[in-house]
Amino acid sequence: MPPSSSGDARASRRPLLEIVVPAYNEERRLPGGLLQLCAKLARLPFPTAVIVVDNNSTDGTADVVRAWPEGEVPVRLVSCPVPGKGAAVRAGLLETSAPFVGFCDADMATDLAAVDVAFGLLLSGERVVIGSRAHAYSKVENRHSRIREIGAFGFRALARVLVNGVSDTQCGFKFFDAPLAREVAAELRTPGFAFDVELLARCAARGTRVVEIPVSWHDVPGSRFSPARHSFGIMLELGRIWLRLRAAPPAPMWEPPLDPVGYP
Repeated sequence: MPPSSSGDARASRRPLLEIVVPAYNEERRLPGGLLQLCAKLARLPFPTAVIVVDNNSTDGTADVVRAWPEGEVPVRLVSCPVPGKGAAVRAGLLETSAPFVGFCDADMATDLAAVDVAFGLLLSGERVVIGSRAHAYSKVENRHSRIREIGAFGFRALARVLVNGVSDTQCGFKFFDAPLAREVAAELRTPGFAFDVELLARCAARGTRVVEIPVSWHDVPGSRFSPARHSFGIMLELGRIWLRLRAAPPAPMWEPPLDPVGYP
């Protein structure tokens, strides 16, 4: 069905909110995720847009985006050859031009009803609003193994050293005042799993409060994370972030990841 004239008019206006979706080999999950996201954004009373960042996929991820039909919510493709979710999110944020931006995972594990809460807080003056599975009012369906849960507990303990007061740095649902997001993204040097920690730590270093909101989150099959394979690399990333944030000279553009993880 062709887009309506009202949809054309809305899509032609500058978006007030842009959402970045990093994607690595998401040919199967991305169509359903984009349907959910675009349906949610189309119900908002202002123009929005979606940027999908193809992170060097070897499947048809990019083709899904290229073939996406026109509608009220424009969806465009950005390519990022540097491996890692952090690299993809950085590339997407730097491509935005809207006053407010956010990013979420291609699997849409976080219920998109939280977009209304996050955006309302941004309009009220908050500059960083993130979903938190650790929030007392969050509803979390988690099928992770006991080993992975123990690893997550250890990671959160270390992350709190870098981002004090934030209980869940890794929920893939984060929204920002766009000038701050683009400024911090330009400095981001962590390409893999722990990039959220550096992103939030750099926001906090500017005196910005990080507001955590409750979410409904469900575990979606297909996770690429393996505690045995990725834990050492993640700990190394956290160590690099700690050193980088305290180092006076600028860091190199990217630290080479041991294993470019970060996707759910």
